[in-house]
Amino acid sequence: MSLRRLAWAWPGPCWWPAPRRCRGRSTLHTAPAVRSDSSTLGFRRALGFGDRIALVDQHGSHTYKDLYSRSLCLSREICRLRGCADGDLREERVSLLCGNDVSFVVAQWATWMSGGIAVPLCRKHPQAQLEYFIQDSRSSVVLAGPEHVELLSPVVQKLGVPLLPLPPAVYHGAAEDPGEGRLPEWDWRDRGAMIIYTSGTTGRPKGVLSTHQNIRAVVTGLVRKWAWTKDDVILHVLPLHHVHGVVNKLLCPLWVGATCVMLPEFSAQLVWEKFLSSETPRINVFMAVPTIYSKLMDYYDKHFTHPHVQDFVRAVCEEKIRLMVSGSAALPLPVLEKWKGITGHTLLERYGMTEIGMALSNPLTAARLPGSVGTPLPGVEVRIVSENLQKDGYPYVVHAEGNEEDTKVTPGFEEKEGELLVRGPSVFREYWDKPEETKTAFTSDGWFKTGDTAVFKDGNYWIRGRTSVDIIKSGGYKVSALEVERLLLAHPSITDVAVIGVPDVTWGQRVTAVVTLQEGHSLSHRELKEWARGVLAPYAVPSELLLVEEIPRNQMGKVNKQDLVRQLYPRDWAAPKTGRQ
Repeated sequence: MSLRRLAWAWPGPCWWPAPRRCRGRSTLHTAPAVRSDSSTLGFRRALGFGDRIALVDQHGSHTYKDLYSRSLCLSREICRLRGCADGDLREERVSLLCGNDVSFVVAQWATWMSGGIAVPLCRKHPQAQLEYFIQDSRSSVVLAGPEHVELLSPVVQKLGVPLLPLPPAVYHGAAEDPGEGRLPEWDWRDRGAMIIYTSGTTGRPKGVLSTHQNIRAVVTGLVRKWAWTKDDVILHVLPLHHVHGVVNKLLCPLWVGATCVMLPEFSAQLVWEKFLSSETPRINVFMAVPTIYSKLMDYYDKHFTHPHVQDFVRAVCEEKIRLMVSGSAALPLPVLEKWKGITGHTLLERYGMTEIGMALSNPLTAARLPGSVGTPLPGVEVRIVSENLQKDGYPYVVHAEGNEEDTKVTPGFEEKEGELLVRGPSVFREYWDKPEETKTAFTSDGWFKTGDTAVFKDGNYWIRGRTSVDIIKSGGYKVSALEVERLLLAHPSITDVAVIGVPDVTWGQRVTAVVTLQEGHSLSHRELKEWARGVLAPYAVPSELLLVEEIPRNQMGKVNKQDLVRQLYPRDWAAPKTGRQ
Protein backbone atom coordinates (compact mmCIF):
# COMPACT_ATOMS: atom_id res chain seq x y z
CA MET A 1 0.00 0.00 0.00
CA SER A 2 1.37 3.44 -0.91
CA LEU A 3 1.93 6.11 1.72
CA ARG A 4 -0.82 8.19 0.16
CA ARG A 5 -3.35 5.37 0.37
CA LEU A 6 -2.08 4.41 3.79
CA ALA A 7 -2.70 7.88 5.15
CA TRP A 8 -6.39 7.66 4.36
CA ALA A 9 -7.04 4.11 5.47
CA TRP A 10 -9.82 4.96 7.92
CA PRO A 11 -11.28 2.62 8.92
CA GLY A 12 -9.93 -0.30 6.95
CA PRO A 13 -7.87 -3.45 7.03
CA CYS A 14 -5.23 -3.48 9.73
CA TRP A 15 -1.83 -3.23 8.06
CA TRP A 16 0.05 -3.01 11.33
CA PRO A 17 1.74 -5.89 13.19
CA ALA A 18 -0.36 -8.27 15.25
CA PRO A 19 -1.58 -6.42 18.32
CA ARG A 20 -0.61 -7.16 21.90
CA ARG A 21 -3.63 -8.37 23.78
CA CYS A 22 -4.63 -6.43 26.87
CA ARG A 23 -6.26 -8.01 29.86
CA GLY A 24 -9.96 -7.39 30.23
CA ARG A 25 -13.34 -8.95 29.59
CA SER A 26 -15.67 -6.08 28.82
CA THR A 27 -16.50 -4.83 25.34
CA LEU A 28 -14.74 -1.91 23.72
CA HIS A 29 -15.72 1.28 25.53
CA THR A 30 -17.82 4.06 24.07
CA ALA A 31 -16.63 6.67 26.54
CA PRO A 32 -14.14 6.75 29.39
CA ALA A 33 -15.29 5.84 32.87
CA VAL A 34 -14.48 8.11 35.73
CA ARG A 35 -15.27 8.39 39.40
CA SER A 36 -15.88 11.54 41.38
CA ASP A 37 -12.49 12.79 40.22
CA SER A 38 -13.62 13.22 36.62
CA SER A 39 -12.74 16.92 36.84
CA THR A 40 -9.11 15.88 36.43
CA LEU A 41 -9.90 15.16 32.79
CA GLY A 42 -10.21 18.13 30.49
CA PHE A 43 -12.03 16.21 27.77
CA ARG A 44 -14.86 15.33 30.16
CA ARG A 45 -15.48 19.04 30.64
CA ALA A 46 -15.99 19.39 26.89
CA LEU A 47 -19.40 17.75 27.19
CA GLY A 48 -20.58 20.75 29.19
CA PHE A 49 -19.47 23.25 26.53
CA GLY A 50 -21.30 21.53 23.65
CA ASP A 51 -21.59 23.75 20.58
CA ARG A 52 -19.23 26.47 21.79
CA ILE A 53 -16.28 27.03 19.44
CA ALA A 54 -13.21 25.38 20.93
CA LEU A 55 -10.70 25.75 18.10
CA VAL A 56 -10.26 27.74 14.93
CA ASP A 57 -7.50 26.59 12.57
CA GLN A 58 -6.69 26.30 8.87
CA HIS A 59 -9.33 23.56 8.60
CA GLY A 60 -12.17 25.68 9.99
CA SER A 61 -14.02 26.01 13.29
CA HIS A 62 -14.46 23.10 15.70
CA THR A 63 -16.89 22.87 18.61
CA TYR A 64 -16.25 21.15 21.89
CA LYS A 65 -18.75 18.50 20.85
CA ASP A 66 -16.73 17.96 17.65
CA LEU A 67 -13.52 17.48 19.61
CA TYR A 68 -15.09 15.02 22.02
CA SER A 69 -16.81 12.96 19.34
CA ARG A 70 -13.78 12.75 17.05
CA SER A 71 -11.53 11.89 19.98
CA LEU A 72 -13.85 9.08 21.00
CA CYS A 73 -13.78 7.62 17.48
CA LEU A 74 -9.99 7.77 17.37
CA SER A 75 -9.80 6.21 20.84
CA ARG A 76 -11.77 3.21 19.60
CA GLU A 77 -9.38 2.83 16.69
CA ILE A 78 -6.31 2.99 18.95
CA CYS A 79 -7.76 0.29 21.18
CA ARG A 80 -8.60 -1.92 18.20
CA LEU A 81 -5.05 -1.52 16.98
CA ARG A 82 -3.66 -2.51 20.37
CA GLY A 83 -6.19 -5.31 20.88
CA CYS A 84 -7.53 -3.88 24.14
CA ALA A 85 -11.03 -5.26 24.53
CA ASP A 86 -11.66 -3.27 27.71
CA GLY A 87 -10.47 -0.01 26.15
CA ASP A 88 -7.67 0.53 28.66
CA LEU A 89 -4.08 0.82 27.47
CA ARG A 90 -2.91 0.86 31.08
CA GLU A 91 -0.45 3.70 30.58
CA GLU A 92 1.01 2.49 27.29
CA ARG A 93 2.78 5.39 25.61
CA VAL A 94 1.32 6.87 22.44
CA SER A 95 3.56 9.22 20.45
CA LEU A 96 1.84 12.10 18.63
CA LEU A 97 3.16 14.00 15.64
CA CYS A 98 0.50 16.47 14.60
CA GLY A 99 0.24 19.92 13.13
CA ASN A 100 -0.67 22.98 15.18
CA ASP A 101 -4.35 22.34 14.64
CA VAL A 102 -7.34 20.32 15.79
CA SER A 103 -5.55 17.03 15.13
CA PHE A 104 -3.30 17.49 18.16
CA VAL A 105 -6.20 17.92 20.57
CA VAL A 106 -8.08 14.96 19.11
CA ALA A 107 -4.98 12.74 19.25
CA GLN A 108 -4.18 13.79 22.83
CA TRP A 109 -7.74 13.36 24.09
CA ALA A 110 -8.09 10.02 22.28
CA THR A 111 -4.92 8.80 23.97
CA TRP A 112 -6.28 9.80 27.37
CA MET A 113 -9.69 8.26 26.64
CA SER A 114 -7.83 5.02 25.91
CA GLY A 115 -5.93 5.10 29.20
CA GLY A 116 -2.65 5.90 27.45
CA ILE A 117 0.15 8.38 28.05
CA ALA A 118 0.58 11.02 25.34
CA VAL A 119 4.12 11.69 24.09
CA PRO A 120 4.05 14.87 21.93
CA LEU A 121 6.71 15.00 19.23
CA CYS A 122 8.07 18.02 17.37
CA ARG A 123 7.59 18.12 13.60
CA LYS A 124 10.83 20.07 13.17
CA HIS A 125 13.00 17.48 14.87
CA PRO A 126 15.19 15.32 12.62
CA GLN A 127 14.43 11.62 12.23
CA ALA A 128 17.22 10.63 14.63
CA GLN A 129 15.68 12.69 17.43
CA LEU A 130 12.17 11.42 16.73
CA GLU A 131 13.56 7.91 16.85
CA TYR A 132 15.14 8.63 20.25
CA PHE A 133 11.87 9.90 21.76
CA ILE A 134 9.76 7.04 20.39
CA GLN A 135 12.28 4.42 21.46
CA ASP A 136 13.09 5.96 24.84
CA SER A 137 9.40 6.25 25.77
CA ARG A 138 8.79 2.72 24.46
CA SER A 139 5.71 3.94 22.64
CA SER A 140 3.38 1.18 21.52
CA VAL A 141 1.86 3.21 18.68
CA VAL A 142 2.55 6.45 16.82
CA LEU A 143 -0.25 8.75 15.67
CA ALA A 144 0.63 11.04 12.77
CA GLY A 145 -1.03 13.67 10.65
CA PRO A 146 -1.03 12.82 6.93
CA GLU A 147 1.71 15.38 6.29
CA HIS A 148 4.07 13.55 8.69
CA VAL A 149 3.54 9.97 7.57
CA GLU A 150 6.41 10.02 5.09
CA LEU A 151 8.81 11.43 7.69
CA LEU A 152 7.87 8.85 10.30
CA SER A 153 7.52 5.72 8.15
CA PRO A 154 11.24 4.77 8.08
CA VAL A 155 11.52 5.52 11.82
CA VAL A 156 8.65 3.29 12.91
CA GLN A 157 9.68 0.56 10.48
CA LYS A 158 13.15 0.55 12.03
CA LEU A 159 11.72 0.40 15.55
CA GLY A 160 8.90 -2.02 14.75
CA VAL A 161 6.24 0.31 16.12
CA PRO A 162 2.81 0.55 14.42
CA LEU A 163 1.93 3.87 12.78
CA LEU A 164 -1.67 5.07 12.74
CA PRO A 165 -2.23 7.89 10.21
CA LEU A 166 -4.94 10.32 11.26
CA PRO A 167 -8.01 10.20 9.00
CA PRO A 168 -9.94 13.09 7.42
CA ALA A 169 -12.63 12.62 10.09
CA VAL A 170 -10.21 14.02 12.68
CA TYR A 171 -10.29 17.37 10.88
CA HIS A 172 -13.84 17.48 9.49
CA GLY A 173 -15.87 14.75 11.18
CA ALA A 174 -19.41 15.57 12.30
CA ALA A 175 -20.14 15.37 15.99
CA GLU A 176 -21.95 12.26 17.15
CA ASP A 177 -23.84 11.57 20.33
CA PRO A 178 -21.21 10.08 22.65
CA GLY A 179 -23.86 7.92 24.18
CA GLU A 180 -23.66 6.04 27.42
CA GLY A 181 -22.95 2.41 28.12
CA ARG A 182 -21.36 0.08 30.56
CA LEU A 183 -17.95 1.49 31.35
CA PRO A 184 -14.98 0.29 33.39
CA GLU A 185 -14.13 2.43 36.38
CA TRP A 186 -10.72 4.06 36.33
CA ASP A 187 -9.08 6.23 38.96
CA TRP A 188 -7.44 8.90 36.82
CA ARG A 189 -5.76 11.07 39.40
CA ASP A 190 -2.44 9.25 39.65
CA ARG A 191 -2.45 7.82 36.15
CA GLY A 192 0.26 8.97 33.77
CA ALA A 193 -1.03 11.52 31.28
CA MET A 194 1.88 12.94 29.34
CA ILE A 195 5.61 12.55 28.79
CA ILE A 196 7.24 15.77 27.64
CA TYR A 197 10.96 15.71 26.96
CA THR A 198 13.18 18.38 28.44
CA SER A 199 14.87 20.85 26.13
CA GLY A 200 18.22 19.19 26.67
CA THR A 201 19.95 22.52 27.40
CA THR A 202 22.09 20.87 30.09
CA GLY A 203 22.25 17.27 28.84
CA ARG A 204 20.38 14.54 26.92
CA PRO A 205 16.61 15.16 26.94
CA LYS A 206 14.79 13.28 29.70
CA GLY A 207 11.16 12.20 29.56
CA VAL A 208 9.15 14.00 32.25
CA LEU A 209 6.10 11.94 33.20
CA SER A 210 3.21 13.98 34.59
CA THR A 211 -0.07 12.57 35.87
CA HIS A 212 -3.57 13.82 35.16
CA GLN A 213 -3.57 15.29 38.66
CA ASN A 214 -0.30 17.13 37.97
CA ILE A 215 -1.75 18.68 34.82
CA ARG A 216 -5.01 19.57 36.55
CA ALA A 217 -3.06 21.37 39.31
CA VAL A 218 -1.15 23.49 36.79
CA VAL A 219 -4.22 24.30 34.70
CA THR A 220 -6.51 25.23 37.59
CA GLY A 221 -3.77 27.32 39.19
CA LEU A 222 -3.25 29.32 35.99
CA VAL A 223 -6.98 29.61 35.35
CA ARG A 224 -7.39 31.21 38.75
CA LYS A 225 -4.24 33.38 38.68
CA TRP A 226 -4.80 34.69 35.16
CA ALA A 227 -8.62 34.84 35.38
CA TRP A 228 -9.40 32.63 32.40
CA THR A 229 -13.08 32.61 31.34
CA LYS A 230 -15.16 31.10 28.54
CA ASP A 231 -15.13 34.49 26.80
CA ASP A 232 -11.36 34.45 26.25
CA VAL A 233 -9.84 33.93 22.80
CA ILE A 234 -6.13 33.05 22.70
CA LEU A 235 -3.91 33.13 19.64
CA HIS A 236 -1.67 30.03 19.59
CA VAL A 237 1.63 30.13 17.68
CA LEU A 238 3.93 27.91 19.79
CA PRO A 239 5.04 24.31 19.19
CA LEU A 240 3.08 21.59 20.96
CA HIS A 241 5.87 19.53 22.54
CA HIS A 242 6.50 21.87 25.49
CA VAL A 243 4.49 22.83 28.58
CA HIS A 244 4.17 26.42 27.34
CA GLY A 245 2.39 25.39 24.16
CA VAL A 246 0.47 22.35 25.44
CA VAL A 247 -0.62 23.38 28.93
CA ASN A 248 -0.55 27.18 29.20
CA LYS A 249 -1.89 27.98 25.73
CA LEU A 250 -4.09 24.98 24.95
CA LEU A 251 -5.31 23.06 27.99
CA CYS A 252 -6.07 26.23 29.97
CA PRO A 253 -8.55 27.70 27.46
CA LEU A 254 -10.09 24.28 26.80
CA TRP A 255 -10.61 23.85 30.55
CA VAL A 256 -12.92 26.88 30.79
CA GLY A 257 -14.70 26.62 27.45
CA ALA A 258 -12.73 29.41 25.78
CA THR A 259 -11.59 29.55 22.15
CA CYS A 260 -8.12 28.84 20.82
CA VAL A 261 -7.17 30.26 17.41
CA MET A 262 -4.25 28.20 16.09
CA LEU A 263 -1.83 29.21 13.38
CA PRO A 264 0.01 26.34 11.64
CA GLU A 265 3.28 28.12 12.42
CA PHE A 266 4.44 31.51 13.61
CA SER A 267 4.12 34.39 11.16
CA ALA A 268 4.68 37.95 12.36
CA GLN A 269 2.37 39.28 9.67
CA LEU A 270 -0.47 36.91 10.57
CA VAL A 271 -0.11 37.60 14.29
CA TRP A 272 -0.42 41.34 13.76
CA GLU A 273 -3.38 40.77 11.45
CA LYS A 274 -5.10 38.72 14.15
CA PHE A 275 -4.36 41.34 16.81
CA LEU A 276 -5.84 44.13 14.71
CA SER A 277 -8.71 42.28 13.05
CA SER A 278 -12.30 43.17 13.97
CA GLU A 279 -13.55 39.72 12.92
CA THR A 280 -14.79 37.27 15.53
CA PRO A 281 -13.54 35.46 17.47
CA ARG A 282 -11.42 38.45 18.45
CA ILE A 283 -8.07 37.78 20.13
CA ASN A 284 -7.74 38.98 23.73
CA VAL A 285 -4.95 36.72 25.11
CA PHE A 286 -1.46 36.10 23.72
CA MET A 287 1.54 34.20 25.04
CA ALA A 288 4.94 33.78 23.43
CA VAL A 289 8.68 33.52 23.99
CA PRO A 290 10.97 36.59 23.91
CA THR A 291 12.27 35.70 20.44
CA ILE A 292 8.74 35.93 19.01
CA TYR A 293 8.15 39.32 20.61
CA SER A 294 11.42 40.52 19.06
CA LYS A 295 10.29 39.33 15.62
CA LEU A 296 6.92 41.02 16.06
CA MET A 297 8.69 44.27 16.90
CA ASP A 298 10.94 43.94 13.84
CA TYR A 299 7.83 43.60 11.67
CA TYR A 300 6.25 46.59 13.40
CA ASP A 301 9.34 48.73 12.74
CA LYS A 302 9.28 47.85 9.03
CA HIS A 303 5.56 48.07 8.31
CA PHE A 304 3.92 50.33 10.88
CA THR A 305 5.93 53.50 10.36
CA HIS A 306 3.15 56.10 10.13
CA PRO A 307 2.32 57.75 13.49
CA HIS A 308 -1.43 57.36 12.94
CA VAL A 309 -0.97 53.64 12.31
CA GLN A 310 1.14 53.31 15.45
CA ASP A 311 -1.53 55.11 17.48
CA PHE A 312 -4.15 52.74 16.05
CA VAL A 313 -2.07 49.66 16.93
CA ARG A 314 -1.60 50.78 20.50
CA ALA A 315 -5.26 51.72 20.93
CA VAL A 316 -6.50 48.36 19.64
CA CYS A 317 -4.07 46.37 21.77
CA GLU A 318 -4.89 48.34 24.91
CA GLU A 319 -8.63 48.10 24.38
CA LYS A 320 -9.07 44.56 23.04
CA ILE A 321 -6.26 42.47 24.54
CA ARG A 322 -6.42 41.78 28.27
CA LEU A 323 -3.29 39.67 28.79
CA MET A 324 0.10 39.21 27.17
CA VAL A 325 2.58 36.76 28.68
CA SER A 326 6.26 36.02 28.06
CA GLY A 327 8.00 32.83 29.16
CA SER A 328 10.29 29.86 28.44
CA ALA A 329 13.36 32.11 28.39
CA ALA A 330 14.51 35.24 30.21
CA LEU A 331 12.80 38.39 28.92
CA PRO A 332 15.32 41.11 28.00
CA LEU A 333 14.42 44.46 29.52
CA PRO A 334 14.69 46.31 26.17
CA VAL A 335 12.11 43.92 24.70
CA LEU A 336 9.73 44.49 27.63
CA GLU A 337 10.09 48.27 27.44
CA LYS A 338 9.74 48.51 23.67
CA TRP A 339 6.71 46.18 23.63
CA LYS A 340 5.05 48.33 26.28
CA GLY A 341 5.67 51.38 24.14
CA ILE A 342 4.12 49.71 21.10
CA THR A 343 1.09 48.02 22.70
CA GLY A 344 0.67 49.57 26.13
CA HIS A 345 1.11 46.11 27.71
CA THR A 346 3.71 45.23 30.34
CA LEU A 347 4.40 41.60 29.50
CA LEU A 348 3.58 39.24 32.35
CA GLU A 349 6.65 37.21 33.25
CA ARG A 350 6.33 33.83 34.93
CA TYR A 351 8.51 30.85 35.79
CA GLY A 352 8.05 27.16 35.14
CA MET A 353 9.78 23.98 34.09
CA THR A 354 8.78 20.80 32.32
CA GLU A 355 9.03 19.01 35.67
CA ILE A 356 6.83 21.40 37.67
CA GLY A 357 4.57 23.08 35.14
CA MET A 358 4.16 26.70 36.18
CA ALA A 359 5.34 27.66 39.68
CA LEU A 360 5.66 31.46 39.89
CA SER A 361 3.83 34.31 38.21
CA ASN A 362 3.65 38.06 38.26
CA PRO A 363 0.20 39.45 39.19
CA LEU A 364 -2.55 39.88 36.64
CA THR A 365 -3.68 43.34 37.68
CA ALA A 366 -1.14 44.73 40.17
CA ALA A 367 2.17 46.31 39.18
CA ARG A 368 4.82 43.98 37.76
CA LEU A 369 8.53 44.27 38.45
CA PRO A 370 10.51 43.85 35.20
CA GLY A 371 12.86 40.89 35.48
CA SER A 372 11.06 39.26 38.40
CA VAL A 373 8.85 36.17 38.09
CA GLY A 374 6.42 37.14 40.82
CA THR A 375 5.16 34.87 43.57
CA PRO A 376 3.99 31.24 43.88
CA LEU A 377 0.90 30.10 42.01
CA PRO A 378 -2.02 28.47 43.87
CA GLY A 379 -1.00 25.20 45.51
CA VAL A 380 2.74 25.76 44.91
CA GLU A 381 5.31 25.94 47.70
CA VAL A 382 8.85 27.18 47.07
CA ARG A 383 12.10 27.44 49.00
CA ILE A 384 15.42 29.12 48.34
CA VAL A 385 18.21 27.14 49.99
CA SER A 386 21.96 26.68 50.17
CA GLU A 387 24.10 23.80 51.33
CA ASN A 388 24.32 23.40 55.10
CA LEU A 389 28.02 23.80 55.80
CA GLN A 390 27.52 22.94 59.48
CA LYS A 391 26.76 19.31 58.55
CA ASP A 392 24.46 18.99 61.56
CA GLY A 393 22.16 16.43 60.00
CA TYR A 394 20.11 18.78 57.83
CA PRO A 395 21.18 18.94 54.19
CA TYR A 396 20.46 22.60 53.51
CA VAL A 397 19.78 26.01 55.01
CA VAL A 398 16.50 27.73 54.11
CA HIS A 399 16.88 31.35 53.03
CA ALA A 400 13.22 31.93 52.18
CA GLU A 401 10.06 29.84 52.01
CA GLY A 402 6.76 30.86 50.52
CA ASN A 403 3.41 30.00 49.00
CA GLU A 404 0.59 31.90 47.33
CA GLU A 405 -0.18 33.78 50.52
CA ASP A 406 3.21 34.87 51.83
CA THR A 407 6.98 34.34 51.88
CA LYS A 408 9.01 34.21 55.09
CA VAL A 409 12.71 35.06 55.02
CA THR A 410 15.19 33.65 57.53
CA PRO A 411 16.89 36.50 59.44
CA GLY A 412 20.38 37.04 58.08
CA PHE A 413 19.52 35.58 54.67
CA GLU A 414 17.69 38.56 53.18
CA GLU A 415 18.30 38.82 49.41
CA LYS A 416 20.77 35.93 49.50
CA GLU A 417 20.87 33.74 46.40
CA GLY A 418 20.36 30.00 46.56
CA GLU A 419 18.82 27.07 44.73
CA LEU A 420 15.08 27.15 44.13
CA LEU A 421 13.14 24.14 45.42
CA VAL A 422 9.49 23.45 44.55
CA ARG A 423 6.82 21.25 46.11
CA GLY A 424 3.14 20.77 45.31
CA PRO A 425 0.58 18.79 43.29
CA SER A 426 1.92 20.09 39.97
CA VAL A 427 5.35 18.44 40.42
CA PHE A 428 5.91 15.55 38.02
CA ARG A 429 5.77 11.86 38.97
CA GLU A 430 9.11 10.70 37.58
CA TYR A 431 11.75 10.87 34.89
CA TRP A 432 10.61 8.13 32.57
CA ASP A 433 12.61 4.93 33.01
CA LYS A 434 15.23 6.74 35.13
CA PRO A 435 14.62 5.87 38.81
CA GLU A 436 18.04 7.01 40.01
CA GLU A 437 17.81 10.38 38.28
CA THR A 438 14.29 10.77 39.69
CA LYS A 439 15.55 10.05 43.19
CA THR A 440 18.44 12.49 42.99
CA ALA A 441 16.15 15.22 41.61
CA PHE A 442 14.44 15.49 45.00
CA THR A 443 15.69 16.37 48.46
CA SER A 444 15.39 13.81 51.22
CA ASP A 445 12.27 15.64 52.47
CA GLY A 446 10.51 15.64 49.09
CA TRP A 447 11.30 18.99 47.44
CA PHE A 448 12.15 19.08 43.74
CA LYS A 449 15.55 20.63 43.04
CA THR A 450 15.07 22.93 40.06
CA GLY A 451 18.78 23.53 39.46
CA ASP A 452 17.99 27.25 39.13
CA THR A 453 19.54 29.95 41.28
CA ALA A 454 16.99 32.40 42.69
CA VAL A 455 16.69 35.26 45.15
CA PHE A 456 13.73 36.80 47.00
CA LYS A 457 13.73 40.58 47.16
CA ASP A 458 11.24 43.43 46.90
CA GLY A 459 8.46 40.95 47.64
CA ASN A 460 9.15 38.93 44.47
CA TYR A 461 11.22 35.99 43.28
CA TRP A 462 14.00 36.55 40.74
CA ILE A 463 15.65 33.81 38.69
CA ARG A 464 19.40 34.26 38.23
CA GLY A 465 19.73 31.32 35.84
CA ARG A 466 20.65 27.66 35.66
CA THR A 467 23.11 26.97 38.45
CA SER A 468 25.11 24.71 36.14
CA VAL A 469 25.52 27.11 33.21
CA ASP A 470 24.16 30.55 34.12
CA ILE A 471 25.99 31.04 37.41
CA ILE A 472 29.60 31.78 36.44
CA LYS A 473 32.22 31.47 39.16
CA SER A 474 35.01 33.85 38.26
CA GLY A 475 37.82 34.93 40.59
CA GLY A 476 35.84 34.02 43.70
CA TYR A 477 32.71 35.89 42.58
CA LYS A 478 29.40 34.44 41.40
CA VAL A 479 28.13 36.14 38.25
CA SER A 480 24.56 35.74 36.96
CA ALA A 481 24.81 35.28 33.20
CA LEU A 482 21.12 36.23 32.83
CA GLU A 483 21.66 39.51 34.67
CA VAL A 484 24.70 40.36 32.52
CA GLU A 485 22.74 39.50 29.37
CA ARG A 486 19.81 41.67 30.48
CA LEU A 487 22.07 44.69 30.98
CA LEU A 488 24.20 44.18 27.86
CA LEU A 489 21.07 44.14 25.71
CA ALA A 490 20.63 47.80 26.56
CA HIS A 491 23.74 48.58 24.47
CA PRO A 492 22.59 50.33 21.28
CA SER A 493 24.67 48.09 18.99
CA ILE A 494 23.75 44.69 20.49
CA THR A 495 20.76 42.74 19.16
CA ASP A 496 21.32 39.42 20.92
CA VAL A 497 23.72 38.08 23.53
CA ALA A 498 24.57 34.86 25.35
CA VAL A 499 26.93 35.10 28.30
CA ILE A 500 28.89 31.93 28.99
CA GLY A 501 31.49 30.82 31.49
CA VAL A 502 34.60 29.50 29.74
CA PRO A 503 37.03 27.34 31.79
CA ASP A 504 40.10 29.34 32.80
CA VAL A 505 43.17 28.24 34.77
CA THR A 506 43.57 31.59 36.53
CA TRP A 507 39.98 32.69 37.14
CA GLY A 508 38.16 29.35 37.26
CA GLN A 509 35.82 30.67 34.58
CA ARG A 510 36.05 33.81 32.50
CA VAL A 511 32.93 35.78 31.62
CA THR A 512 32.54 35.69 27.84
CA ALA A 513 29.89 37.60 25.87
CA VAL A 514 28.77 36.01 22.59
CA VAL A 515 27.11 38.86 20.70
CA THR A 516 25.25 39.69 17.50
CA LEU A 517 25.24 43.32 16.35
CA GLN A 518 22.85 45.67 14.63
CA GLU A 519 23.38 45.75 10.89
CA GLY A 520 26.16 48.19 10.03
CA HIS A 521 27.39 48.50 13.64
CA SER A 522 30.78 47.54 15.03
CA LEU A 523 31.92 46.91 18.59
CA SER A 524 35.35 46.19 20.04
CA HIS A 525 36.06 44.51 23.35
CA ARG A 526 37.59 47.72 24.67
CA GLU A 527 34.45 49.70 23.75
CA LEU A 528 32.20 47.10 25.36
CA LYS A 529 34.22 47.11 28.59
CA GLU A 530 34.14 50.90 28.82
CA TRP A 531 30.36 50.91 28.36
CA ALA A 532 29.74 47.93 30.65
CA ARG A 533 31.63 49.46 33.58
CA GLY A 534 28.76 51.91 33.91
CA VAL A 535 26.13 49.19 34.47
CA LEU A 536 28.01 46.13 35.79
CA ALA A 537 30.18 45.32 38.78
CA PRO A 538 33.86 45.11 37.74
CA TYR A 539 33.99 41.31 38.16
CA ALA A 540 30.92 40.88 35.91
CA VAL A 541 32.28 42.89 32.97
CA PRO A 542 32.97 40.40 30.16
CA SER A 543 36.65 39.56 29.88
CA GLU A 544 36.08 38.38 26.33
CA LEU A 545 33.88 39.35 23.40
CA LEU A 546 32.98 37.01 20.57
CA LEU A 547 31.03 38.42 17.63
CA VAL A 548 28.83 35.97 15.72
CA GLU A 549 26.23 36.30 12.98
CA GLU A 550 23.59 34.34 14.91
CA ILE A 551 23.21 32.76 18.34
CA PRO A 552 21.60 29.32 18.00
CA ARG A 553 18.31 29.05 19.91
CA ASN A 554 15.70 26.31 20.05
CA GLN A 555 12.02 26.88 19.26
CA MET A 556 11.38 28.11 22.79
CA GLY A 557 14.13 30.72 22.54
CA LYS A 558 16.63 28.91 24.76
CA VAL A 559 20.37 28.63 24.17
CA ASN A 560 22.14 25.35 24.90
CA LYS A 561 25.14 26.99 26.57
CA GLN A 562 27.02 23.76 27.14
CA ASP A 563 26.91 23.06 23.41
CA LEU A 564 27.83 26.67 22.69
CA VAL A 565 30.95 26.43 24.87
CA ARG A 566 31.91 23.13 23.28
CA GLN A 567 31.47 24.54 19.77
CA LEU A 568 33.37 27.74 20.42
CA TYR A 569 36.02 26.33 22.72
CA PRO A 570 36.81 22.69 21.95
CA ARG A 571 39.84 21.18 23.65
CA ASP A 572 42.06 21.81 20.66
CA TRP A 573 40.53 25.25 20.18
CA ALA A 574 42.49 27.85 18.26
CA ALA A 575 41.33 31.44 18.19
CA PRO A 576 39.09 32.14 15.19
CA LYS A 577 40.72 34.21 12.50
CA THR A 578 37.91 36.75 12.52
CA GLY A 579 35.26 38.01 14.89
CA ARG A 580 37.00 37.35 18.22
CA GLN A 581 38.16 40.56 19.90
